[in-house]
Amino acid sequence: MTRIVQTLAVAVLTLLPFGVHAETRVPDGLAEINLTFAPVVDRAAPAVVNIYATRLVAERTNPFFDDPFFQDLFRDFGRTRPREQNSLGSGVIVGGGLVVSNFHVVGNATDIRVVLADRREFVGTLVMADEEADLAVIRLEGAEALPSLELADSDALAVGDLVLAIGNPFGVGQTVSSGIVSGLARTGRGGGAFNAGGYFIQTDAPINPGNSGGALVDMQGRLVGINTQIVTRSGGSNGIGFAIPANLVARVVAQARDGATSFERPYAGVEVQLVDSDIAEALGLDLPQGLLVRDLSPASPFAEAGVVPGDVILSLGGHPVNAPGELTFRMSLQEIGADTPVKLLHNGQVRTVAVEMRAIGDVGADLGETMMTVTAPGPFQGLVVQEVTPELAARWGLVRGLQEGGVMIVGLGDGAQSRHFQPGDIVSEINGMPIRSLQDFRLATDTDSRTWRVRIDRRGGRVFLTWRG
Repeated sequence: MTRIVQTLAVAVLTLLPFGVHAETRVPDGLAEINLTFAPVVDRAAPAVVNIYATRLVAERTNPFFDDPFFQDLFRDFGRTRPREQNSLGSGVIVGGGLVVSNFHVVGNATDIRVVLADRREFVGTLVMADEEADLAVIRLEGAEALPSLELADSDALAVGDLVLAIGNPFGVGQTVSSGIVSGLARTGRGGGAFNAGGYFIQTDAPINPGNSGGALVDMQGRLVGINTQIVTRSGGSNGIGFAIPANLVARVVAQARDGATSFERPYAGVEVQLVDSDIAEALGLDLPQGLLVRDLSPASPFAEAGVVPGDVILSLGGHPVNAPGELTFRMSLQEIGADTPVKLLHNGQVRTVAVEMRAIGDVGADLGETMMTVTAPGPFQGLVVQEVTPELAARWGLVRGLQEGGVMIVGLGDGAQSRHFQPGDIVSEINGMPIRSLQDFRLATDTDSRTWRVRIDRRGGRVFLTWRG
């Protein structure tokens, strides 16, 4: 394979001084005539699948519900009727009967059908879903002797590396497109086309609707990323696509194999901001780099390691962190319980400290009578919740920005809706009712409601969930 890539580079491009004409010659051997990505495709394509997902959504029968003027007046009136909504995407077999795809492809699906490249079909069961990472893991029922893709080290990628995107764009069937790695460490800036908390590989390999969840592979046929989003004005590819790095995919798959239903990531308990040129000059930095620490929770592992407000985090685990999304990504790759080296600028001096990686769900057993298991029918049934206190907020590493009141989800049950929640979620509103205490939560959930509108505070952001039945 290396020979093919080297030959391709020689045959396609020869650098000569300006004004010197390239020599025209007959191709030297069969290898230069038959330049092709076919061996890479033969290795990778069998492990890329088509996914057909079905979910039930409620459709309002009240004609005034979507009217800008009348919608508030008729918000709680009018019956809803279930309607099937179908989505099409791609996935990648990663071994052990498991398929990785995007959360936005299969999340909340009531029926998942997976079709292999050899036309075999399997029923898929969602075993892990993480909306923040936009990743989901599916287990294929009764599947044997499946092809799978090896996961590459996505940190070894370089801008300019050749890559192939494999998926099912627009439902036309499995399709392969080629390109290069256009950028690394792409993070959202807010208001853009991709998640502000994300961290992506950018590629110009054409990616279109239906490619979501498909494979981005290198020239050895290894998975380097899961295609997830594009920047577009027309709905088609404009040459700017994003893939979730394989190193994060590997962590999610490893936890799914261990039986986890939601991805558990270390929590920093630290509030940071970008270092711009003015801050860099004030701190004596040659270039804007790193993240300025604005605040820390008293229980933050960074605080225990000696980090204080005003420090600049330069790298974590040997990798630079120059955006909040990079810090989140690098922490997500660490093992829970491990001590990770963090390079800091502290009082004008560069030093390295060891920070313990702790799970946000690592809560003690002394929660007392303010904890309960929800038994009332509804989306919370089976969850373990705890009234939020300043002490509990500190224990979970929550920084400012979240109200002290509220009810925190500290344990997931086996209910059908439990995959929509994560340990550490704070329920702040149910059906328009603010939740300040466990009593508020009981009143809001002890109702025979057909519609549930829930607002959750999740790691400084807000998530809105709706169920209708």
